[in-house]
Amino acid sequence: MSDSQQDLAAAFASQPSARKRRRPWLSALVVLLFIGALAGGAVYLVQRAKSPASSNSGPGGGPGGGPGGGFGGGRAGGGGGAASVTVGEATATQGKLPILIDALGTITPPRSATLVPQVSGTLIEVLFTEGQMVKQGQVLARVDPRPYQQALAQAQGQRARDQAQLAVAQVTRQRYQRLLEQDSIARQDFDTQDALVKQLQGTVEADLAAEKAARINLDLSVIAAPFSGLIGLRAVDPGNYVSTGTTSGIATLTQIEPIDVVFALPQDRIPDVQAAARAGHLPVMALDRARARQLAAGRFLTLDNQVNVSTGTVRAKARFDNAGASLFPGQFVNVRLELGTTAGVLVPVTAVRTGPDGDYVYVIDQESIARMRPVKRGLATDTQILIAQGLQAGEQIVSEGGDRVKDGAPVRRADEAGAPAAGASGAWPAASGGQGARGGAGRPDLSSLPPQVREKLKNMKPEERRAYLEQLRTQRAAREGASGAPAAN
Repeated sequence: MSDSQQDLAAAFASQPSARKRRRPWLSALVVLLFIGALAGGAVYLVQRAKSPASSNSGPGGGPGGGPGGGFGGGRAGGGGGAASVTVGEATATQGKLPILIDALGTITPPRSATLVPQVSGTLIEVLFTEGQMVKQGQVLARVDPRPYQQALAQAQGQRARDQAQLAVAQVTRQRYQRLLEQDSIARQDFDTQDALVKQLQGTVEADLAAEKAARINLDLSVIAAPFSGLIGLRAVDPGNYVSTGTTSGIATLTQIEPIDVVFALPQDRIPDVQAAARAGHLPVMALDRARARQLAAGRFLTLDNQVNVSTGTVRAKARFDNAGASLFPGQFVNVRLELGTTAGVLVPVTAVRTGPDGDYVYVIDQESIARMRPVKRGLATDTQILIAQGLQAGEQIVSEGGDRVKDGAPVRRADEAGAPAAGASGAWPAASGGQGARGGAGRPDLSSLPPQVREKLKNMKPEERRAYLEQLRTQRAAREGASGAPAAN
């Protein structure tokens, strides 16, 4: 083997050993670079989580970060660097809150009657239509009257015969009276004739009673309405035999004008109801099942005379004119009894929250900062609560989204979200100084927006408005990511 071949073989033999010497250094360098990248990413993510507002800032961005200063500002407060929450606001007002008692009631007719025949016989005629309004005394049905006509005629004949016998006995007694005065007959004969006269008088009186009974039975063969009301469904058809022992009757008559509502009140409210009743008229409202619509308005009548010991309630009754027949017998309704009114500061029900230390509200100051303030609540309705202590009329409070608010944190009013939504749709109003679409008073300037956009935002509820804005932000971010640059304002 030549010298050149030996040198080449030695060179090839030395290459693996050189690679073996350099490989540990390269591996260590790659590992160090990878660890450094992980550490840097972790630090970046931690800093971004602590300061979300700064991560959204960019060239041309306003104080809230993001292009135009308004769209990204929905997530961050105006220049404060702290996260803000879009909330609904309300103004505490001075007013009167009605003192209400809600209960479940049952519509009860003042009078209800089952038309049961008082005499037995064949039902020959029905003179009403099912569901008809009838008047008192109106003839509704007739039972075959012929047997009762014959009974009346028989009673009248019996009375006439007995009256004739009584007349003869009375004449005979007068004759015996004269003979007794002349001492021509025995005293015993006169006494016997006098007893016969009294006996026949009793018989005639019995005949008169039987005749009246027969006349009553004949009258009862005609069934008339005992009072004005609504007739129900017919239970017996003409041609059927009816009797006094039936329980279903021919039909049911119910009075519906006026009509009553019977409901239960807690025994603790009895003194309040009695005091209000002595003071004057107590209005009562009948509401539908959802308590969203008033069915009728009436007046309180009276309380029952004892408390139900098993439920701790007392029954009460209210009366309604029911001219439009809006209340129906047997119907269940929600009853609302108004005992009067009380004055104070009123706020929406959704504004008052309860914590470990009691009730509180979030008050929004001039810098749009939410401050927690303890309050003492009073009476409440379905929509409003009376604040007895801790709040003044005219203060701005958080009414929607309070579960996401923290004490001392910046908030964004829901009506301010209208301007960013318009900007996302391509109709962003001109702004300067990083104010975006806001006016000088911290409110959105909607005057430059298209009319249809303004109407859409005004008609939205707070929750719908927030969802709409979030959708627009997502669409805007997608467009910016696709173009590689922020969208033009």
